[in-house]
Amino acid sequence: MSIGSGIALFVIGAVLAFALNITVTWVDLHLIGYLLMGAGVIVFVIGLVFMLRKRQSITTVRSTHDPATGGSVAERRTAVTPDETP
Repeated sequence: MSIGSGIALFVIGAVLAFALNITVTWVDLHLIGYLLMGAGVIVFVIGLVFMLRKRQSITTVRSTHDPATGGSVAERRTAVTPDETP
């Protein structure tokens, strides 16, 4: 969602900065366009960082047997990244 929001902010800012030739005395639309474009780039980069960061999930499974009969302990750990399935 943040990647799409960043693109939308950038496009709206580009329209305000480059496509509109409206003069308003109380606000500078070109400056607002540049600010929105900068905010769009920042939101886009933050969205990419959050999407591509490594996520880790550790699953531990233990099965034990009676130690009196020569018991054993089995332990399994699995690390999962976002593009892998558990």
